[in-house]
Amino acid sequence: MYVHTYKEAMTHTSLYLQNCLFFSANALARNITRMAEKAFKETDLAPSYAFAIMLVNEHPGLTIKELSKHLHLAHSTMVRFTDKLVYRGYVERKHDKRVVRIYPTDKARDIQKDIEKAWKQLYENYSKILGTNQGKELTKEIFKANQKIEDLA
Repeated sequence: MYVHTYKEAMTHTSLYLQNCLFFSANALARNITRMAEKAFKETDLAPSYAFAIMLVNEHPGLTIKELSKHLHLAHSTMVRFTDKLVYRGYVERKHDKRVVRIYPTDKARDIQKDIEKAWKQLYENYSKILGTNQGKELTKEIFKANQKIEDLA
């Protein structure tokens, strides 16, 4: 029986990790999340909440289902998001027959410029690291791959 040295075992494992979409995607997600949280710190909002506010500001009257689809989040997660946004005074719910629609408040509209500034800062931060073209290309490829996987799920 062949026993790997520690260095050989780590090299073998590292090759698995480097060639594993699951590991690579999660590592990237953790790193980009840290960058996003730093960029959005001044808004006092988690990036996902900020993006939800942007969508509601841009499309008043979205349903929770529509927000879920845009943000690629489960319906139950979006319900919790909107609960928190209602509690913090950023959105309000209005019943439209059997559908609940989400509308921005003045507070949501007032923070829009700060959210856009944070989003721009995030973009600039990862573009400095990856390069503008590579960042755009990577974003496009990840988005397309995610859509293919979601379509099968």
